[in-house]
Amino acid sequence: MLRPAGLWRLLWRPWAPGVPAENLGRRKVASGVSIPGGPSPRALNIFDRDLKRKQKNWAARQPEPAKFDYLREEVGSRIADRVYDITRDFSLALDLGCGRGYIAQHLNKETVGKFFQTDIAENALKNSLETEIPTVSVLADEEFLPFRENTFDLVVSSLSLHWVNDLPRALEQIHYVLKPDGVFIGAMFGGDTLYELRCSLQLAETEREGGFSPHVSPFTAISDLGHLLGRAGFNTLTVDTDEIQVNYPGMFELMEDLQGMGESNCSWNRKALLHRDTMLAAAAVYREMYRNEDGSVPATYQIYYMIGWKYHDSQARPAERGSATVSFGELGKINNLMSQGKKSQ
Repeated sequence: MLRPAGLWRLLWRPWAPGVPAENLGRRKVASGVSIPGGPSPRALNIFDRDLKRKQKNWAARQPEPAKFDYLREEVGSRIADRVYDITRDFSLALDLGCGRGYIAQHLNKETVGKFFQTDIAENALKNSLETEIPTVSVLADEEFLPFRENTFDLVVSSLSLHWVNDLPRALEQIHYVLKPDGVFIGAMFGGDTLYELRCSLQLAETEREGGFSPHVSPFTAISDLGHLLGRAGFNTLTVDTDEIQVNYPGMFELMEDLQGMGESNCSWNRKALLHRDTMLAAAAVYREMYRNEDGSVPATYQIYYMIGWKYHDSQARPAERGSATVSFGELGKINNLMSQGKKSQ
């Protein structure tokens, strides 16, 4: 564990007034939540970040928070697998929007030397899961990282960036705090997440109230992720998608689990109240349209995984234009040459 003095040397804004570290037993916690009003001019204010902090704090205070951790633990393990696929050790790593530490628990101290875990919810940091890696918890917003340039060898983020108002700025800050040849590995919900719930609510609300408002937050399209990563300065990009389907007894059990995960809608344009008749109608539509043979209903979570590297001279680079010695037209002759060689044998 780093001492508070060692933590201060990593801070991005040394002129900012410090907040005393709160002793949480085995972890040190420092506050890195920046003063509001710093996002870039191009940012859209879609989400109520203060409400999201309250939702995550509420979820972390529940008597059995592990009951709702199944999805985050699964995605956290898949990110850890991607870290293990990289044949190197990372002396200092950062987890953005760590929650209760769903990635660190799947990694070992031979791979990661020290872990900085950041989240906007102090209760999630206080109730974080055990890990063998020396860990420092930092209360910080993903949109305002309080670290110096070229600090971390590895930055990871699992199911957190979809609530960020200014995703381009967040990716730029991740690139900023990475060391050259450092890597960012992240996962976020995709556009088809909870499409069953979205369609059921829209149909029921249109039928009962003559129109509908969004009840599931908007998500980033996968076609935009590569462009955003490249604009932030990352190279050697990898973006892929996966789906996780979870079965629930009904729509209300799904919504209860979303609340327990801290994943309730926090869009500014959300509708504050849904009538009881509309909710019952939505549950009936959900069951009628998507019911499984055993009577349960599925919920689909689409996950986007992204990997990006910060440039370094040692990295492989594409050859200069015009340096090729073989044309694509000649490549078409390979099959003929191979078939002739087999006949001669």
